[in-house]
Amino acid sequence: MNLRFAVLGVVLAAGAAWAQTGQRVAVRVDVAAGTGEWRPVFRFFGYDEPNYTYMRYGKRLVGELAGIAPEPTYFRTHNLLTNGDGTPALKWGSTNAYTEDASGRAVYDWTIVDRIFDTYVQAGAKPMVEIGFMPKALSIRPEPYQHNWAPDRPSAQIFTGWAYPPKDYGKWAELVYQWVRHSVERYGRREVESWWWEVWNEPDIGYWQGTPEEYHRLYDFTAAAVKRALPTARVGGPATTNPGSAKAAAFLRQFLEHCLHGKNAATGGTGAPLDFISFHTKGAPQVADGRIRMGTGAELRHLDAGFQIVASYPALRRLPVIVSEWDPEGCAACPARLYPQNAYRNTTLYASNRAVVLKHSLELAERRSIRLEGLLTWAFEFEDQPYFEGFRTLATNGVSKPVMNFFRMAGLLGGRRVRLDSDGALGTDEMLARGARARPDVDGLATAADRQAAVMLWNYHDEDAAGPAAAVQLALAGIPKNAARVLVEHFRIDERHSNAYTAWREMGSPQQPTAEQRARLEAAGRLELLEPPRWVDAREGTVRVEFSLPRQGLSLLRVRW
Repeated sequence: MNLRFAVLGVVLAAGAAWAQTGQRVAVRVDVAAGTGEWRPVFRFFGYDEPNYTYMRYGKRLVGELAGIAPEPTYFRTHNLLTNGDGTPALKWGSTNAYTEDASGRAVYDWTIVDRIFDTYVQAGAKPMVEIGFMPKALSIRPEPYQHNWAPDRPSAQIFTGWAYPPKDYGKWAELVYQWVRHSVERYGRREVESWWWEVWNEPDIGYWQGTPEEYHRLYDFTAAAVKRALPTARVGGPATTNPGSAKAAAFLRQFLEHCLHGKNAATGGTGAPLDFISFHTKGAPQVADGRIRMGTGAELRHLDAGFQIVASYPALRRLPVIVSEWDPEGCAACPARLYPQNAYRNTTLYASNRAVVLKHSLELAERRSIRLEGLLTWAFEFEDQPYFEGFRTLATNGVSKPVMNFFRMAGLLGGRRVRLDSDGALGTDEMLARGARARPDVDGLATAADRQAAVMLWNYHDEDAAGPAAAVQLALAGIPKNAARVLVEHFRIDERHSNAYTAWREMGSPQQPTAEQRARLEAAGRLELLEPPRWVDAREGTVRVEFSLPRQGLSLLRVRW
C-alpha cells in the first residue's frame, strides 16, 4: 500500500493536464457487426474460508454477486469436508460433515454445509462444489490436522492432515455419495444438475500429499460416487496450477490421459467420467524501480498453455473449461503490508487488469477453439479484518473496492459481442509476449442487444505509475437510421469515481469510521456515473462521444435508442 501512496500525489497533480497531454485514441464500434455470443464467464468466485459465506458481510456479498449478471453466479470454496467447529481463520474453514463413532461407523452432519449452500441458493446463486478436503477420520496421516498459518509464515505450513489421501477409498466414496444424495433431497434434482462438482484442488502441489496415481484413484472413486447418486451430475477436474509450468502441464496431461484411456480404480473399466476440465492460472506481479509491475503476460501464457493442452485432445476439446482460479497472483490472504507487490489490490489497477485479462482470455479461447465456461476470481472478503488491509478481496467490511465495480460494469454488457477496433490496442499477441509494458493498452469490449449497446474501455499499463490520460474518440456505428438521438450513460472507475479506497484515504484511513464516514464509504464504493445521462444526436446511424480516460481507468458507456 505504501507504494500506492508514493505515486498518488503525482497522479493527482497530473490530473488537470491529462486531457491536453494524453494519447489520442480512436475507437470504433459497429453494433451491427456481431462477432459471436456474449457469455458472462466472469461470474465465478471463490475463497478458502467457507464459513465466511453466511457471516454478516459474506452473506451481503453473496447476495450482490448473485445478481451481477443474468446467468447464475457460481461460488467455489475450499474446506467443505474439513473437520472443525466452524470457526474460520486465514486459509482455514471447516464443516465437520464427516466423523466416525467409537466403532468406526460413519457419522454425517450436513448442518454447516447446508448453511453455506443455503446462502448461495437462497440468493439465486449456485455452488461450484469443490469436493475436499480429507476428514480427519479418513486421512492416512491425520495429525497434525488444523494448521495455525499466518501471512508471515511459509505457505507449506498449511498442508497438514486434511491434504492426505483416504485410508479407505470405499468410505470416502460413500461420503461423497451421501453428500450428493443429500443435496438432491434438499435442493431438488434439477437444481443439483446445474451445479459443477470438482474433485479436489491443485493436486499437483502440496494440497494433495499423494502421488498423481493416487489422485487418479481418488478421482475415479469420487466421480463414480457422484454419478451413482445423480447420473446427470457434472463432475470434473483436476484444478491444477499454472499449466505453463512443466510439472503442472504433465499432471494435467496425465489426468486427461487417465480419463480417456486409464484403468478405472472404482469400476475396473476404461476411463473415467469427465464433464468439464479445470485448471488455474496466476500472474506474477513484482516491484520494479519502486513501482508495482503486473504479470499480465505471464498469466495469459499460462492460460494459453492450458487451452493448448485441452485442444490437443480431439475427444475432449468441446468439453466446458473452467479456469477455477484466475488471478493476478496466488495468495489472497497475503496482505500488501508484508508483500508489497500485492499493493495493487485496493486500487483501480486491479479493476483495469481484470478487464484486460478478461478480453484476452476470451480471445485465446476463441483462437484455440475452447468452450470457455468460466473464469473464477479467487477473491471474496475477510470478515472483521482491518479496512483495506491489502488482502485480495472484493469488499472490506462490507465496503466495495474498485475491483468490485469492474464486475458491476461487466454485468452491464449483454446480448451479443460486437466488433470493436481501437488504434490504441496492443493486441493479444503483444499481451502474451510482453504484457502492457512498452505503452498503455487502450482497448475495450462491446456488446449489443435489442435497442441498446454497451462499450467497456480501459487505459491500462502493467506498471502502476503516473501517466497521461487517453483522449478517446468513440464512434458507435450501426445504429438504426431512424434513431435520431440516443441516451448515453457513462460509468467510470478511476481515482475519483467508484473508489472507496480514495475516499477512505482522504478521511485519514480510519479503522473505526463514524456512522457518517461509513455511509460515505459505502456510497463511494458503488458504481458511479461520470456525468448525468444525456441525449446525443445520431447522424447517419453513428454516435460520436469524446472523453478523457485516466491511466488505469475504466469507462462503460451504455447507449439506448
